[in-house]
Amino acid sequence: MSEIRVRFAPSPTGYLHIGGLRTALYNYLHARQQNGKFILRIEDTDRTRYVEGAIENLIHELEWAGLSIDEGVVLEDGKPVDRGDAKPYIQSERVETGIYNQYIDELLEKGYAYYCFCSKERLDQVKNQQRADGMMPKYDGLCRGVSLEEAKKRVAAGEEYVIRMKLPANTDIKFNDLIKGNISINTDDMDDQVLIKSDGFPTYHFAVVVDDHLMKITHVIRGDEWLTSTPKHIFLYEAFGWDVPQYVHMPTVLNKSGKKLSKRHDDVSVADFRNMGYLPEGLINYLALIGWSPESNEEILPMDELIRQFSFDHVSKSGAIFDREKLDWVNGHYIRALSVEELAEKIKPYLVEKGFVEEDIDPERLNLITQTFQESISKLSDVIEQSAFLFEDITITEEDAKEMARGEQVPELVKAFKEELSEIDTVDQEFAKTVMKKIQKKTGIKGKNLYMPVRAILSGTVHGPELVNIIEILGKEEIIKRLDHINIQ
Repeated sequence: MSEIRVRFAPSPTGYLHIGGLRTALYNYLHARQQNGKFILRIEDTDRTRYVEGAIENLIHELEWAGLSIDEGVVLEDGKPVDRGDAKPYIQSERVETGIYNQYIDELLEKGYAYYCFCSKERLDQVKNQQRADGMMPKYDGLCRGVSLEEAKKRVAAGEEYVIRMKLPANTDIKFNDLIKGNISINTDDMDDQVLIKSDGFPTYHFAVVVDDHLMKITHVIRGDEWLTSTPKHIFLYEAFGWDVPQYVHMPTVLNKSGKKLSKRHDDVSVADFRNMGYLPEGLINYLALIGWSPESNEEILPMDELIRQFSFDHVSKSGAIFDREKLDWVNGHYIRALSVEELAEKIKPYLVEKGFVEEDIDPERLNLITQTFQESISKLSDVIEQSAFLFEDITITEEDAKEMARGEQVPELVKAFKEELSEIDTVDQEFAKTVMKKIQKKTGIKGKNLYMPVRAILSGTVHGPELVNIIEILGKEEIIKRLDHINIQ
């Protein structure tokens, strides 16, 4: 059996989005499971939509997500370079080598392609009339009758042209998709696709076939939206006499409204999720589950388990919802699996950027803050909102907390707490652990009437993390300040 070779072939028209990362992931999982190769190819023939820096972003995000590239475009010293025998892996560079010219000439000579000299105005007119007549808009084949000899003369004379594929009439093109099953589309329902544009660049439909063949791609794993294009690609494979790869079309990633995730309307950039503090392990684990369910029915699956269990047999045929709450649940699992020290290093940049702590914060203090919120955060950035009460002035707004802070026993509790603080220089762990029992002994107040008012005064709420931790993190001066100024709205 030949080596399994898959490719992720994005266009550098923007930053990598969630749907693209899932496509890359399914390619990667299949390659790793079959001891094959995962190849990154850049399809940049649409130069009008090229975004500067997009290639570098794509590679950075794949590496961050743990999808290592075996062959294709990689970064060296921050710049994209080729790694592998089938280079170049950037399509525009392949155009410059003239690689597509020999193959388009072969199709023209065999009669599987033809020159088309129709103007955009004529094409628009034809398609508008077809729509008005209730027909599927497509090229009417006017230039099919132009002989190759005559066409070459017109080209030599400087006439503008494109090159189209020449589909046979009323022919079923059939293929088996590993997810969708057997597919059959008749050529009468297809268009004579443009293969070479007027600027000389190949279209996606032509370049993708040539590139996949030359790079020996065995499995084309891509999104649902390419399903109707596959017969065109198969026609080209057969016209060249090449082996057709196995096609796999994945279900669309949908938003909660059941519509395709949109760059315009949804937060879909992988960079956005990384910046919000989703761990690569959590995001990848969750993305794998969008449209796929393992036979074991497990939901927490690190990369090695994803590779072991992944199968296209268990991928849904229909679209799958991207559920942020489920992502948070999965990511939260990976956050809680980290050691306190590991998580501390990950949340520190968020705390520093917000101005809550200094860059040179004492590691033990940072670990204490981390430990305080590790069980409650779903993503790293959550620590900002959850810990804000420790670093910013607070106002008690919750009814339960206001009621507790106004209790008749509060003045006595405040007095006793301040007396305990007056006997120490700094609040340490031992003080934080014992002070409430000392206040209880001194005042006789206990239970809810003891703990809830103190919690409300120090944190602004009667819920939240361990009171012991709050006391130790706040420290002596801040506690006195809050005991002296109980801000109730």
